[in-house]
Amino acid sequence: MQKVLLIVYFAVHIMNKKILITGGPGTGKTELIKGLEKQGFNCEKEISREITENEQKKGVEQFFLKDPIEFSKRLMVLRSNQYKKIQNEEYTFFDRGVHEIIAYLNFIKIKYDDFFIERAKEIVYDKIFILPPWKEIYVNDSQRYESFEQCKQIHSEIVKIYKDFEIEIITLEKDSVKQRINSILKLLKE
Repeated sequence: MQKVLLIVYFAVHIMNKKILITGGPGTGKTELIKGLEKQGFNCEKEISREITENEQKKGVEQFFLKDPIEFSKRLMVLRSNQYKKIQNEEYTFFDRGVHEIIAYLNFIKIKYDDFFIERAKEIVYDKIFILPPWKEIYVNDSQRYESFEQCKQIHSEIVKIYKDFEIEIITLEKDSVKQRINSILKLLKE
């Protein structure tokens, strides 16, 4: 009996597909993740806001801008840990991934060490969906300080980093959450 349970456990774990939802700030990623959660899908939420909010409580307005390397190292560890968690669902959707950390560092034109590249090489998503900049839904808040023009530049850096790593990304058109989810599910079944 234990052997059968062990086989079933590993079969389910092996079948788990890791699906990334990415894009620049304010493109609808979090709303899409919330929509997927409402439909019962397993989702890992964006965690950079957590780091920013914790530092804001200590009086640091924008930790990423104050110390981009330390912020990015913390974020890389947390996102890597999210990715490596054992999942027992068919799909796990991630709100942002590790490669965008490098894209953001490239955006602000700061030098970084191989730690980021080596960690990013360890992470392989089964599918990556990118949301394009969308001015009509873009909103600033206490963590999203970038202008819409900067959002477009960040989007370009994200696209570039995936090309640099030779990873295919699929663009999800500007549409309702429901239609975007339908598009994702259709592409996952193909």
